[in-house]
This record gives sequence, C-alpha cells and structure tokens, in this order.
Amino acid sequence: VQLQASGGGLVQPGGSLGLACAASGRTLERYTMGWFRQAAGKEREFVAAINWTGGRTWYADSVKGRFTISRDNAKNMVYLHMNSLKPEDTAIYYCAAPERPYVNTNYFSTRAYNYWGQGTLVTVSS
Repeated sequence: VQLQASGGGLVQPGGSLGLACAASGRTLERYTMGWFRQAAGKEREFVAAINWTGGRTWYADSVKGRFTISRDNAKNMVYLHMNSLKPEDTAIYYCAAPERPYVNTNYFSTRAYNYWGQGTLVTVSS
C-alpha cells in the first residue's frame, strides 16, 4: 500500500487548509484511516481517524471542533480539512492505514497503523 499525502503549505493563523491522502495498491473501503502529525522535536501524535464507512470519526482534543476528517471510498481518498489554524498546528501531517480491515480499536495509536504516507508540511505563521 502506498499513501500519498498532499495539500500542505504556509497559512496564516486563523486560516484554513485542506489535506488529501491518496492510496494505491489497495482499496481503502474496508479500513479505518488516520491522520497524525509530528512537530519538530516532538513525537508523532494522533490528529483524527475515520472508520471504513465514514460513519464514525474521532479527534484529538486539540483539534476537535476545528478539523474535519472525511473519506471518499469511490476515489480511494481520505481528507483532513483544517479550520482556525494555530501556530501550534505547525507540523508534518501523515496519513496512515492499518493492515487489518474492519478494525478501529486503538485508532489513536501509531502502533495501530502499518502503512504511512510521506507526510506533508503545514506551517501556520504570520
């Protein structure tokens, strides 16, 4: 499975940005998908996850109410829309997929995911 994250860039505080994750080598429709981020000098942390149908979503407290995860199984894509961005949201953002289908336990843990995209840099600065 190859995951390709895109959409990062420089945005001012309070601005919005949309990230996309494209998958190849596997259809995503049976898999929970996650977004994580890693700021300089910090560990990779959970941002958001979505189950295989898109009917359930989970968010880190730090982004709840500002970020929205979604998916389009027909296009094999997962998205992360980010509003009201803050400087502390600056990080490399990664999309991730697990090995096993129809599983959403530990969706918040990096250890639940086996496949990672290369990451896309989001910088929030004036």
